[in-house]
Amino acid sequence: MASMKRPRLSAVLPLAQFRLRLTFIDGSVFTVDFKPLFEESPGLAPLRAAKAFAGAALTDGEGWAVEWSDLDIQIGADTLWLDAQAQNAPDENTRIFAQWRARHGLSLNQAAEALGMTTRTMSAYGTGARPVPRYIALACKGWEAEHEQPA
Repeated sequence: MASMKRPRLSAVLPLAQFRLRLTFIDGSVFTVDFKPLFEESPGLAPLRAAKAFAGAALTDGEGWAVEWSDLDIQIGADTLWLDAQAQNAPDENTRIFAQWRARHGLSLNQAAEALGMTTRTMSAYGTGARPVPRYIALACKGWEAEHEQPA
């Protein structure tokens, strides 16, 4: 099994009901539901058509992204990895942490800086090697509250 320093994909399969089955180079397989992503990302609106969504394919090269070439839409493997972690997290605290990172596009370094922790700890939380404590989930919510844009 190949290791992953940065998430890369080996296969992508569009499924019914706007879901993608993603196979990463380390052998992990996740299904990501795009329906909630449509709500968060207006730029994905063209994918709401089932025929368009079914056109998902890996970009040429090393598996760094999924693309819908006819629509000029591309989503990086790292973003899809975060979305997969958020949707498939084993517990609420891990889900809150993963969704926070995915929603704000935070790298491990950025998440560590935001929470005053080490990158290694962020990585352990993100991979499930360590459980995410409740206080970290609450810190993510607090960070979000502080960084909300006024309407």
